[in-house]
Amino acid sequence: MSRGVRRAGAGQGAAAALQLLVTLSFLPSVVEAQVTGVLDDCLCDVDSIDNFNTFKIFPKIKKLQERDYFRYYKVNLKRPCPFWAEDGHCSIKDCHVEPCPESKIPVGIKAVSSNKYLKVANNTKELEDCEQASKLGAINSTLSNQSREAFIDWARYDDSQDHFCELDDERSPAAQYVDLLLNPERYTGYKGSSAWRVWNSIYEENCFKPRSVYRPLNPLAPSRGEDDGESFYTWLEGLCLEKRVFYKLISGLHASINLHLCANYLLEETWGKPTWGPNMKEFKRRFDPVETKGEGPRRLKNLYFLYLIELRALSKVAPYFERSIVDLYTGNVKEDADTKTLLLNIFQDTKSFPMHFDEKSMFAGDKKGAKSLKEEFRLHFKNISRIMDCVGCDKCRLWGKLQTQGLGTALKILFSEKEIQKLPENSPSKGFQLTRQEIVALLNAFGRLSTSIKELQNFKVLLQHSATVYKKGQLF
Repeated sequence: MSRGVRRAGAGQGAAAALQLLVTLSFLPSVVEAQVTGVLDDCLCDVDSIDNFNTFKIFPKIKKLQERDYFRYYKVNLKRPCPFWAEDGHCSIKDCHVEPCPESKIPVGIKAVSSNKYLKVANNTKELEDCEQASKLGAINSTLSNQSREAFIDWARYDDSQDHFCELDDERSPAAQYVDLLLNPERYTGYKGSSAWRVWNSIYEENCFKPRSVYRPLNPLAPSRGEDDGESFYTWLEGLCLEKRVFYKLISGLHASINLHLCANYLLEETWGKPTWGPNMKEFKRRFDPVETKGEGPRRLKNLYFLYLIELRALSKVAPYFERSIVDLYTGNVKEDADTKTLLLNIFQDTKSFPMHFDEKSMFAGDKKGAKSLKEEFRLHFKNISRIMDCVGCDKCRLWGKLQTQGLGTALKILFSEKEIQKLPENSPSKGFQLTRQEIVALLNAFGRLSTSIKELQNFKVLLQHSATVYKKGQLF
């Protein structure tokens, strides 16, 4: 090799090192600069959410998710995809979901009624009477005829018009309990055409978007030259509030899921023992402003917007759980009481947040048009919940179904304010109800968002640290 070539190679190497140094030192400030300030379509800022989540919500919601009532989730992972023949598969064994043995499920949870959080539903002599009690929704025979009829009506109430999600039939033989703590959401290796078909169907067919407008960084879209998605955002800003909100919710959910995968990445596996942890390279690939052409910070802001929506739902549904009739029943009297106390404490915190999203600004036009738009909104989201049955990875499907159901439950709550205000204190309600499956999904989904925001802060610290270490290395 000639001296000139060696000099050129050395020069290129130095230039590359300098570029890397600039990138590493600049990236944390870029991320912080672009994921800050007031969010669009609301009056809340990122820093306020960060502080509120870190000091009030995250420690408590983490404890709540460890309680028996909230750690066991019944789900059907064998429902066939209703839209196409699914042929995706995970590349590593950690995609597998381990169902919980029947013997491990708390006795109160596996009882027949899907609404086993009500005291009126739990007031039976013994669990051996479950079969007979189930005919009346597990109510005690000492209840008055009026109360019994009210409970039967409530148990039969078909609120499908209020559902934003396709719910699993918990009575199906294919539905199984899963211990969420033993099956954490993390990187599984599920990717490629199968994963892209799922997200492409969600964005392209369900986000109120014409096919002529391409979303940024869609690998399935034709080349757009120098556009970089600007036409997409011009189109998005021209939409009505409701349709903008819909897109932001889906984008925020996608960002949250990606953050979990980056934060719990399979770093190495030695002698069959996997090591999981944060992967900065993967985080930058998905969220770096340069690598994503400015799209990453937008996605992260949508995560904060989604957090606000679900936070608002929790504050609105608090009266439902504050009633004395509601008992988060597992069969362990002391733990059940402690769980409810913790949940109510979280609700108090959510109500204290000063910058809530105002859901009344949505569907506020003429009654006929608003009703039609709301129904379209509901059906689009319900369709997305059905797409979750097309996810080829079991663990991804589990957490995808739970988080879409949690968001669907939050939307159901936000648009049921009148029904919640009319709830009777000491008897079941026919106008508004939540199943245990919805409750578990709602709180765990919000717990995932709370964790995502905490993980984002951790990545900012790691990026800053890596940039500092690299700078020091250049001095010696």
